[in-house]
Amino acid sequence: MLDYISPETLVEWVENTAPFLFTDATPVKAVRLLELDFEDILRAVRQGYTWPESPDEYIEDYFALCLSAHHGTVATFIPTDVDSKIRGLLWRDNKNPESHRRMFEFALRAMHWPLERGSRRYTQVAGLGPVSGHNGEQLSVLMGALQAFLKNNDEEFIARAHTAVDEELRREAIEFSTAVNKKGAELDTLRIVASITHNVGDVDQGLSYWPKIDLYDGPRRDFGRLAHENTTPYGGLFSDAAKIYKRVMSPEGHRHYPLRSIKALRKSPDLLLPLGPFFDDWGKLVATHPALDDEARAEVLGALVTGCRKIQGQRGYARAIRGMLDALGQSKLQALLKKLPNSVRKDYEDAELRKAVAVGRESFESSMKKALLAAR
Repeated sequence: MLDYISPETLVEWVENTAPFLFTDATPVKAVRLLELDFEDILRAVRQGYTWPESPDEYIEDYFALCLSAHHGTVATFIPTDVDSKIRGLLWRDNKNPESHRRMFEFALRAMHWPLERGSRRYTQVAGLGPVSGHNGEQLSVLMGALQAFLKNNDEEFIARAHTAVDEELRREAIEFSTAVNKKGAELDTLRIVASITHNVGDVDQGLSYWPKIDLYDGPRRDFGRLAHENTTPYGGLFSDAAKIYKRVMSPEGHRHYPLRSIKALRKSPDLLLPLGPFFDDWGKLVATHPALDDEARAEVLGALVTGCRKIQGQRGYARAIRGMLDALGQSKLQALLKKLPNSVRKDYEDAELRKAVAVGRESFESSMKKALLAAR
């Protein structure tokens, strides 16, 4: 109906990276997508959903599909690229203020969708709910809603959207503050730092769709540049977290391109990557998971070795290799290496990589704890 990626293509992209979301063949009940949750939305479109003829209703349901695709894939190996639509374009292309309200209500519901089916990248210390990169995506959607309501002069929903953004940021700030002050939570602190620094970056991305006019100055003041110079809101905690991120965690913030081509890793949500660089357990899982055979394990090992060379400064891939080594032993790991090209085996013998792999988990995690203390 509009010049968007076709719904069928979008669902194909999701199924390509997260086929485990489509194992249930039960027919989805015949209601609007806006009334369903993310897995049912994806399956409904795959099962031949009949789209509304009304342009406003079509955009509402397409918005629901985009949020579902994003929720299901943003923490997989190949995220579905619909950011511009959920942050800006769909709010702009729908001119109906009542539709904006319905889209906002749906976005609030989407903030409570479970993470377990499509992510292993979440952390909780204070008991206020898990903190993850999903929250940043949700915040950027709320920023799209807030701009629409400001443009519509919809005072009731301006207040509701502003409150929703503020409450989410406060929740994340409390999780960070609790973790950083809790003995024994150093690694969780680093994980939270990585997530919330990403999340306020997503808020800035959401704001980037807004014209620079006086109407939008308030939200920019309240929510913009929190990882940078805007240290007044939330006691400057996001700026504090960003400093730790830059000093300790930033090398891990890449997109894991070396692993994207390995289709075997997409078979199960068990195999999704956690937050780096803490990949020891993931490496052990790759070495032992029944969904993978030795050919697939060798392919993963090769990608990790290559990634260590290509992505300077990151430590997670060496930790994953160490996890595989701990699970398999030296002889079985060498057997996997023999399945790989000579160039990869040569890379594995690199002195710096072998030195990194030789570091035990306890020693590595101790060094990360010390790095956190030095960065505070």
